[in-house]
Amino acid sequence: MPAKAPLHYLNALEAKSRGDAVMDALAAMIEDAGLTVGDRLPPEVLLAEKLNVGRSTIREVLNRWEALGIIRRRRGDGTYLMARVHSSKGPVPLSLRLSGEALLKLLDVRRTLEIEVCRRAALNASPAQRLQIKALCKTLVDLVDAGAPWHKADAAFHGAIYDASGNPMFGQILHRLDEALIRGDESPFGRDDFGLASFPLHHPLADAIVAADPDAAEAAVTAMLRVVADEVQAIIDGR
Repeated sequence: MPAKAPLHYLNALEAKSRGDAVMDALAAMIEDAGLTVGDRLPPEVLLAEKLNVGRSTIREVLNRWEALGIIRRRRGDGTYLMARVHSSKGPVPLSLRLSGEALLKLLDVRRTLEIEVCRRAALNASPAQRLQIKALCKTLVDLVDAGAPWHKADAAFHGAIYDASGNPMFGQILHRLDEALIRGDESPFGRDDFGLASFPLHHPLADAIVAADPDAAEAAVTAMLRVVADEVQAIIDGR
């Protein structure tokens, strides 16, 4: 018996349904139809027609999926699945789970770059840069402990490390990576309390750079990113 086409698994949505409802419907279609990485999705116009929504709504969801690395559009060829997608079957909304999984991938890339940056900073920083990194770290952690706004201080601390590495392009790449995943204030990944458990580990990182110890710097930044990754995973798991 031939397999049913993916569109068979879609039903028209209510007129008011948008965004998350479309995302849930497409994820269920992918799972029910048994689509895997490398398979092509139906055209946008057919998806919109089957779900009874506008093409702009379909395009908005697919744009988001493309930014998360879930699909890839090939001009003149179609849209292909690049990562596994499972429909939401728990307390965590699908959109949140997909954002978390994308953030874990981003952290994996960051880990490789940050390790090299911090090792270079430990080896290449001038005496003045080492003192600046130490001072900026204290300012950052003090702000976090006081419950004060800390984002600018965090950017300054890490920016000083990027500069001390001897190649400021590292900082530009890492900044663009961080901007690749949009995290609104309504998302747990965008709240001010996200990742706070990693801030005490900023002190060992600064101390390692001041001491010109690249191995200790690598261990510190690896531990920091592991704490953040664990928090992301906990959110994805609904813990």
